[in-house]
Amino acid sequence: MSHRESAATRRARAAEHAAAEPEHDLGLERVIFFSDAVFAIAITLLALEIRLPAGAEMSSGADLLAALLGIWPRYLSYGISFLVIGMYWMSHHRMFRSIARYDGRLMFLNLLLLLCVGFIPFPTSIIGEYTGQVATVFYALTMIVTGLMTWALWWYASGAGGRLLARPLDARQLRNSRLRTLVAPLVFVISLGISFVNDDLARLSWLAIAPLLLVLHP
Repeated sequence: MSHRESAATRRARAAEHAAAEPEHDLGLERVIFFSDAVFAIAITLLALEIRLPAGAEMSSGADLLAALLGIWPRYLSYGISFLVIGMYWMSHHRMFRSIARYDGRLMFLNLLLLLCVGFIPFPTSIIGEYTGQVATVFYALTMIVTGLMTWALWWYASGAGGRLLARPLDARQLRNSRLRTLVAPLVFVISLGISFVNDDLARLSWLAIAPLLLVLHP
């Protein structure tokens, strides 16, 4: 009798688990959809910061051309931020292709990452309007925190033998994947030191992120 009861219990648990799978998959999809929406909105907001100076007199095409050329720092800040947000989205997308399960901690870490991503348009507007070390450091610090949150999200998901992954990674794959998430924040950390010498050079150093990630993400 006890054997039949234990077998029945196992079947009941299996049935309960099978019934819960669709709900779990839907929950993970909602996390991904919400995350994609935040990334998309953050990138869209970047373009809203590209504006001609208020009250500028442009009575001719030459005046308009001069005004358009005069806001080149905003183009640069837009391009850099678009690139960085895009790279963070690619990293997020790559992580969630491997993540098959989620829990409250993963959702909280993901929210903290999205908090940082949603904030990026503000420091982007700062470096587009102001030059100098303070604006450069403020932007770099924002990107460092965002990158570290990306690393923390993946570190948690892939930890404890890959508890939230569809399949565990071997030691080499795990080490390399975690190191890749640190590339962008490391570039921004280096730029902090460069900013004490030349803040324009520090901003240009951010462009190194793209080729580095392309090499490390075959």
